[in-house]
Amino acid sequence: MKTSNYSLLILMITLVFSSCSSVKVLDSWKGDNAASIKEKNILVIARTDNKQARIAFEEAIASQLRDNDFKATESFKELPNIDPDKKLNEAQTKTLVETIKREGYNGVVLSVVKDYSEATRTSTDGGYYAGASYGGYYPGYYGGFYGYYSHPMTYVSTGSYMPMTSTTTTVKTYVIETVTYNLDEEDGKQLVAVVTSSLENPTNITENAAEYAKKIKKALQN
Repeated sequence: MKTSNYSLLILMITLVFSSCSSVKVLDSWKGDNAASIKEKNILVIARTDNKQARIAFEEAIASQLRDNDFKATESFKELPNIDPDKKLNEAQTKTLVETIKREGYNGVVLSVVKDYSEATRTSTDGGYYAGASYGGYYPGYYGGFYGYYSHPMTYVSTGSYMPMTSTTTTVKTYVIETVTYNLDEEDGKQLVAVVTSSLENPTNITENAAEYAKKIKKALQN
């Protein structure tokens, strides 16, 4: 199921109300020019038409990049009037790039929610005898294999039956792609790195964005 314009808004809501999270890098690539981005003035952009989602996502990523000695600024601060999710024609795209450069930025980190899916998972537990309860100790015959194997009490169940239970949960998975460009390179050679990650049942926008930033930083390192 492909996400639409409100994809990051959905992500933000899920980040607040979900109970567990897992970040996994699906794929990453860096060019021979990766080291060149270290000294660039980077503009961080989150592609969404929802202002609140854009601000939260850009702040978290830019902050983590700065903590790792990158020069990074949120686009909503420098270019608050642009709509990152708006489709631009060739002339409009050229104007945007010129504006970014004119503002003093020669690097861009752009994050896009590429995909969103939901899956139902059912887990079961129980359906077995758990063994007897012996408090804080086990009988002497537990001390050695021979004694345990030959003891009459190990041929019959003296434990308690654990009823089988099942739990069904909905797992929400986002696939996010982060691309990094060096605008000082000629067109066609500006791509520095690409990191594609999956985020399963996210919990906290700051913590998860921090994880993304770490993956980006790693991709940019030699």
